[in-house]
Amino acid sequence: MLRVGLIGWRGMVGSVLLERMREEKDFSGIELIFFSTSNAGGAAPAEAGGASLRDASNLRELAACDVLISCQGGEYTSEVYAPLRQSGWKGYWIDAASTLRMSDESIIILDPVNSSLIEQGLARGVKTYAGGNCTVSLMLMAVGALFQAGLVEWLTSMTYQAASGAGAAKMIELVRQMRHLANAAQKSPSENALDLDRTLISAQRGASLPTEEFGAPLAGSLLPWIDKEMPGGQTREEWKGMAEGNKILGLHPPVPIDGICVRIGTMRCHSQALCIKLAKNVPLEEIEQHIAGANPWVRVVPNNKESSLRCLTPTAVSGTLQVPIGRLRKLNLGPQYLGAFTVGDQLLWGAAEPLRRMLGILRRHLES
Repeated sequence: MLRVGLIGWRGMVGSVLLERMREEKDFSGIELIFFSTSNAGGAAPAEAGGASLRDASNLRELAACDVLISCQGGEYTSEVYAPLRQSGWKGYWIDAASTLRMSDESIIILDPVNSSLIEQGLARGVKTYAGGNCTVSLMLMAVGALFQAGLVEWLTSMTYQAASGAGAAKMIELVRQMRHLANAAQKSPSENALDLDRTLISAQRGASLPTEEFGAPLAGSLLPWIDKEMPGGQTREEWKGMAEGNKILGLHPPVPIDGICVRIGTMRCHSQALCIKLAKNVPLEEIEQHIAGANPWVRVVPNNKESSLRCLTPTAVSGTLQVPIGRLRKLNLGPQYLGAFTVGDQLLWGAAEPLRRMLGILRRHLES
């Protein structure tokens, strides 16, 4: 029986992964071992069959697993992965963190888009698989078919990324900020719009607004910077678009991808406004056919107000596997310029779901 170790199962991504595995009955036929970085020996979930939590820093116990799935984060991967491989472990490592994504020994997994690359990797003995950046994965779920058809000369993605993309502590702080602003509004002596506006701006700028996590007000505002600074004025989050996007697709030469990544005050789901320079003038109907036929989860939304407001919002998509894309139209820049807007749950297709599905692909490979 395949021995599968799970690390980081209590965090945001790990919790969603565990929930999805339960929904899809993925635990059948495997021996599941739960690891902990802080509570070794404690009680494990029921799927452990009564076994206690193992020590996530114990290389010997980790090496006893055929497959390790980590949602623990990049620091953990940096501490454990290399020593584990150096100890002689030949098992499969499936990781949600960014640490190994661009390594030559890894494949970035998004099987509705790059299943052939994953199968080729398994056939030649690749043992390391990393989930992609959430925003990049969601973008490719929506428009990957256009890249694969050779229709994209370049793409820009202007993102609107949810608080949960930065972790549970950030979500909690956003709610605290919302509560702080709501309390300030309730105490306002006037319901005049300008008076309320002044009250809220004062509350946002005041020292009592909690900003320890974000470093700035997010509620009622936005943050035009995500991740570390990179050369050329990019942030690392923006750099990932071209680097990871082309690796996922296996494109040589690479297609230019760039944009600006922005954190907004939504709890869940990342949205993106896309501008695509097409390699040739393709009718909009043909473009929609390419997109709609790419995978079972992408959905082309008619470009009208009612459909857009009903289907293209984080509220509509949160907690689902749907990746709607709409606002599709040729831009005034010229007939080869395409505009689009897409949204998806970054905790599902952007994080947990590719890991879950990779375990299934691996099991089928090993059984064949």
